[in-house]
Amino acid sequence: MGQIISTSFDQSTGAPYPFLGQVLITAQEIEQRVCTLGEQITRDYQDSEHLLLLGLLRGSVMFITDLMRQIRRPLTMDFMSVSSYAGSESTGFIRIDADHKTNIHGWDVILIDDIVDTGYTIHTVRKLLLERRPRSLKICALLDKAERHRVDIPVDYMGFSIPDEFVVGYGLDIDEKGRNLPYIASVDLEKYRKS
Repeated sequence: MGQIISTSFDQSTGAPYPFLGQVLITAQEIEQRVCTLGEQITRDYQDSEHLLLLGLLRGSVMFITDLMRQIRRPLTMDFMSVSSYAGSESTGFIRIDADHKTNIHGWDVILIDDIVDTGYTIHTVRKLLLERRPRSLKICALLDKAERHRVDIPVDYMGFSIPDEFVVGYGLDIDEKGRNLPYIASVDLEKYRKS
């Protein structure tokens, strides 16, 4: 944690983004934590016959695909597309751009998100999904910024708690930049605004 990364392209950084600050979570740490979460979910749902991982696009894609490979239970995967960010700021307005296709009535649903920031997105989607009467509904987030929460939201499976910094990597982006990084890095917003 706290490693300063280079702004030139090489194998260690994975991409030439000059606005990156520090690596907060390494690729190895992510891999280990995803494995642990997969084992925990496998145990918790050992009796489930209808398990659905429901990812929020697009930030959750890398996380959900790695996580599902660690779950030793039959499962289905689906997605919803929601948006709430403009640049580096959450707008507070949640828009559902594409709904899931699976009828979740009677299913055990795990809602997968890349990051819980203010909590508005997860809160809104959770409320909508509960109205569709799943057997159970839990939340799994790769990252949690607890000090930024504006609503009380239960995170049942959490990867990492992080400080209040804008981050990219492992699916997270800033204006579609940085998703392809294999680690989680902070963004130097001053440098980003100049880029």
